[in-house]
Amino acid sequence: MKTYDYLIVGGGIVGLAAGRSLQQAHPRSRILLLEKEEAVARHQSGRNSGVIHAGVYYAPGSLKAQFCREGKQEMRRYCEEHGVRVEACGKLIVAVDEAETVRLQALEDRARANGIEIERLTRAEARQAEPNIKAEAALLSPSTCIVDFAEVARLMAREFEAAGGTIAFDHEVIGGSEQANGVTVLTTRDQFVAGKAIFCAGLQADRMAKTFGAEIDFRIVPFRGEYFRVNNQPDDFVRHLIYPVPDPARPFLGVHLTRKMDGGFTVGPNAVLAMAREGYGKMDIRLRDLADSMSYRGFWRLVAANAGSAMSELSASALKRLYLRRVQRYCDHIRLQDLSRYRPGIRAQAVRPDGTLVDDFLFARTRHTLHVCNAPSPAATSSLPIGRHIAQSLLN
Repeated sequence: MKTYDYLIVGGGIVGLAAGRSLQQAHPRSRILLLEKEEAVARHQSGRNSGVIHAGVYYAPGSLKAQFCREGKQEMRRYCEEHGVRVEACGKLIVAVDEAETVRLQALEDRARANGIEIERLTRAEARQAEPNIKAEAALLSPSTCIVDFAEVARLMAREFEAAGGTIAFDHEVIGGSEQANGVTVLTTRDQFVAGKAIFCAGLQADRMAKTFGAEIDFRIVPFRGEYFRVNNQPDDFVRHLIYPVPDPARPFLGVHLTRKMDGGFTVGPNAVLAMAREGYGKMDIRLRDLADSMSYRGFWRLVAANAGSAMSELSASALKRLYLRRVQRYCDHIRLQDLSRYRPGIRAQAVRPDGTLVDDFLFARTRHTLHVCNAPSPAATSSLPIGRHIAQSLLN
């Protein structure tokens, strides 16, 4: 049985950032990070849009608003200091009709309340900024950037190990318990003891929290986000990220057009129930995961409250032509033959028993453990201040 001062479960960008912050606070401590895969950033951290968000959407005063505002600056500075390429392309949020133009004002007000640099564009100004995009009005967020978050996570892992931390790959946590003086963690390959433990388990967050005695009132429901790569378009097809105005009838942001660090563009994601928490193929099914979703009353209440949206998402997932219609609302230059499948992602979304989504970052504590229970977007953008918050909370 191996003993450490601190143990971290989860080799995504949040777990790595937490490890980095713990090292800075206690450089002589023995810190172990357990990752069940053979490399870091194999799930949400490596399967997202790669956007360093400015913080336009988040409720003023929320942890998302606070950490995103701090995180975008820290993340960009961290990347620049370590030679990770960042592209400051900006984001254009486009309204295509009168109703969306009205909602655009509320979004602008929220951005300003969050202290976000934002600029309102007229139809002519939006057209000048993006000739291939249709818009009656738009908001420009000039500080939005793109980066490869998997590359950032690999950098954090190297930095963590160089400073004395240990990463154990291929160690899936299958059990454990909390004792009076610490935590015992059992993996598929070994057993470990630590004074304190941090769980950044993403899609397994609820299960880890329950295993180690944290009181929680949510369940993780996995939503599969499907992307397409846009082919047959020039490199300057769009200069910014293009986002639709969020639809209040839908729980997520909608299909957006994103520049990629390796060149080209993607559109996505949609949001459909995943039948396996970590199964990225359309037909991947894990009965335990599916049963957890289908037996949860919060899931059915979420579906009932968003029935029209759910059917629309399923239809668009089944028929590429319907998916394309969402994009063509603001960009009719993209055709069916331009879309080819791109790697999907799965969002770990915490859902409460009444069917509401947990909208902010969420943490749970026991005497010797801290659990990151809900960390969807903008968690990657916010990972450095989240990691610092985790370390400070655990040490306090």
